[in-house]
Amino acid sequence: MAEKREITMSGGCQCGAVRYALMSEPTHASICHCRMCQKAFGNYFASLTGVPRKDLVWTKGQPGIFRSSEAVERGFCRDCGTPLFYSYLEDDRISVSIGSLDEPGRVTPEIQYGLENRLPAFQMLHTLPGQRTDDYATPAQLEKMASRQHPDHD
Repeated sequence: MAEKREITMSGGCQCGAVRYALMSEPTHASICHCRMCQKAFGNYFASLTGVPRKDLVWTKGQPGIFRSSEAVERGFCRDCGTPLFYSYLEDDRISVSIGSLDEPGRVTPEIQYGLENRLPAFQMLHTLPGQRTDDYATPAQLEKMASRQHPDHD
């Protein structure tokens, strides 16, 4: 009889077409500033954490895959474009995007990679003034901003 495995964390894309479950606690959380990660995420960096391949289960849909180099493939939702995973082809580990987790606050990056491509503005982001959305948006604007994204759970 096959053992029943418990889901440790889950996640997916913003439209809900692709969902996944992690069957072990993710480790080695990182952010990568390399130019490929910047382009893949459309951002200053990519935030990732991983598990052994056997511990990532696609529970709904299948990601699109782009082979960004001879060594790496990246997964994303074909419908909404959410970056979902990063993986060295010859490694038994797969890393999911921290932002695609249902509870991204449970993961704290431990290391940064690709520092040679870190954008200068990244150093000062924490010094920028900030506002909560409901401090500047009118009730009518807030109503129009109501999320159409898949909820952070199945």
